[in-house]
Amino acid sequence: MRRPQTSRPAGVGVIGKVFKILEAIQASPSGLTLKPICEITGVHKSTAHRFLKHLERDGYVLRAEAGAYMIGPRLSNLGARSNHRVTLQAVARPILWDLWKSTGETVNMAVLDQGTVLYVEVLESPHEFRLASRVGIRRPLHATGLGKALAAFMPAEQRESALSTVTFQALTPKTITNMAQFRGELERVRMEGYSLDDEETTQGARCVSAPIFDADRFAVAAVSVSAPVTRVTREQVPDLAAAVMAAARAVSVAMGFPQHEPQPGGPSAPKDKFSTA
Repeated sequence: MRRPQTSRPAGVGVIGKVFKILEAIQASPSGLTLKPICEITGVHKSTAHRFLKHLERDGYVLRAEAGAYMIGPRLSNLGARSNHRVTLQAVARPILWDLWKSTGETVNMAVLDQGTVLYVEVLESPHEFRLASRVGIRRPLHATGLGKALAAFMPAEQRESALSTVTFQALTPKTITNMAQFRGELERVRMEGYSLDDEETTQGARCVSAPIFDADRFAVAAVSVSAPVTRVTREQVPDLAAAVMAAARAVSVAMGFPQHEPQPGGPSAPKDKFSTA
């Protein structure tokens, strides 16, 4: 009598090895030959060679004349067609909910789009008196905490391009209204690791924001918490900033990017009302 077949865990191991190989190749722009691939991944030479042959045959990797393997057109096209914003939202949503629960205030996530701050996620505070935004609205770089966090951590060329389009409209008496002041503010953001909209967009509203970094420490998005100044005083900003920065780092890690520690001299670990624990 034949015994029923049981599932074999080896299949998962195979998938994991294939992904390790692809990740190692992708991390090397000039490609990798078989020996360093095996050294990096720990996959046996004969096994790695067999996987690479299959991947090369199907167009997921290609082999240069010198023998180095590189990411192939089929895999590149898959990445190009994927909606990274949808992935970001799906990955970030549970982390943003945790931040919303710990702060009790409105939580936002935004990206840079066409030189403006585009809101892609909004979780409104349960308080009757609250700051409210909506997904899809756009706001200027110079007046928002989200905009400052994004602009401060852009690649230099992209930042200069974005800054060249800024129109310094005063939304409140506290709005930054000139480039020199804005550049100084961005330098402060880079030093402290978080940004602050201190009644610059809406009078009576305070917003603390932090960037979501990619592997090169550039901002791919930003997270913020917005609240009336009566509930988030200036004295509470450092604790709220620590909570927002922790959430932003958690999203970065969940997206597969390495974790970055807070900047020296930045806010301490979150505690009390704004703890993310």
